[in-house]
Amino acid sequence: MRFAAALTAGAVVAAVTLLPGIALAAEAHELPGETMSLWWTLPFAGLLLSIATGPLLFHHVWEHHYGKITFFWAALAVVPLAVAFGMPSATEAVLHALLTEYMSFIILLFALFTISGGILVAGNIHGTPLVNAGLLLIGAMLASVIGTTGASMILIRPVLRANDNRPFNAHVVIFFIFLVSNIGGSLTPLGDPPLFVGFLRGVDFFWTTANLYQETLFVGGLVLAVFLALDIILHRREAGAPKIKDPTPDTKIRVQGLPNVPLLAGVIGAILLSATWKPGVAFSVPGVSLELQNLVRDAVILALAFLSLGVSPKSHRQANNFHWEPIAEVAKLFAGIFICIVPVIAILRAGPDGALAPLVSLVSSPMGEPNDLAYFWMTGALSSFLDNAPTYLVFFELAGGDPQHLMTTFASTLAAISAGAVFMGANTYIGNAPNFMVYAIARHRGVKMPGFFGYMAWSGAVLIPIFLIAGFLFFG
Repeated sequence: MRFAAALTAGAVVAAVTLLPGIALAAEAHELPGETMSLWWTLPFAGLLLSIATGPLLFHHVWEHHYGKITFFWAALAVVPLAVAFGMPSATEAVLHALLTEYMSFIILLFALFTISGGILVAGNIHGTPLVNAGLLLIGAMLASVIGTTGASMILIRPVLRANDNRPFNAHVVIFFIFLVSNIGGSLTPLGDPPLFVGFLRGVDFFWTTANLYQETLFVGGLVLAVFLALDIILHRREAGAPKIKDPTPDTKIRVQGLPNVPLLAGVIGAILLSATWKPGVAFSVPGVSLELQNLVRDAVILALAFLSLGVSPKSHRQANNFHWEPIAEVAKLFAGIFICIVPVIAILRAGPDGALAPLVSLVSSPMGEPNDLAYFWMTGALSSFLDNAPTYLVFFELAGGDPQHLMTTFASTLAAISAGAVFMGANTYIGNAPNFMVYAIARHRGVKMPGFFGYMAWSGAVLIPIFLIAGFLFFG
């Protein structure tokens, strides 16, 4: 029974973090969270578990029907809300979630995905330990500028080409996932979805840069040092092995699609504009207030994405194996998550009076003060198996949900939540969206990647000890 409750709570956490808009909807329509049971979390838990297990356990069914599965869970959330609290309240709650949070969220992901897809790194270099470490460092730094997805998609193929003549190369991809697809994206809201969720909830754009740079340098530096030591050992071992003919001989590196770079800068500018320009103008859509600065931001970002399609030669995207299915899948799944999280947020906002009171007690001291170390590990543990964006939002709400309070009085708590969500998304293939994409690309290129539990053995041996040290050093 306790296991079932914990599993449900975990799913709830993930849903809440993915659906910040729903949190606002629950507040606006005053859903009685203190009277709602854990049954209300079932759609959210079911959808999150479907996302976690579908690609691994029933891949072909999931691939062709994930949209229908998502719709089923969303309907299972909306219909009972309409019956219990009335159609107007249910409709407005869903509209509030979709129009104020989901649309901005998916527009940013779409833009970063589209613009980065037009940047092609052509040519090849030899994957020595120092070269590989340099590529991982560059990718980690890019991740906070163009997102973990953008950096991963731009650099994974050059990294694979650089190492395709080495008998031991799977570890390079594993550490690529650690650093480029996760840890490197911890310094700006552009870097990783949970941080953009925080930005949409009111966290300042550069707050994460100022408050997470020490944790990021420490964790990222240690992981990179472990990689370099391991790669040197394996590279020396390869010296006595039979040589493998290099299928992609070394050629000059060329970065093509450079007109996309100012477009990425434009995305950053649009986000900064919305954070500083407050004209006080809003438009009302049935029960939902849409602020002008946010509408302008989203319109500019969307225009930059479409402009990228015009300035980028099709050959660049073809060379990057660019196609729309990944972003289409993310759009459908996140729409379902934003809907299913409405009742979960209402229960969380009830705090100790709600059905998720045990979860509240786990991250609070007997005096009611937040336990930063518990926030770091709880957020991280759930981000390892559930999507890290909803997990972030769940614990953001548990910590009070007031961005001004969290950025000042409880800054260490928000840092713990942010670090746990971003860093520990690297613990499994399903912790963050780019992880599985990189895994699939590497396997398609012939790399003998470890399976789900084999990868966890790597993360357990490398990441968990580093997270233990970082947790006690920064949040203990």
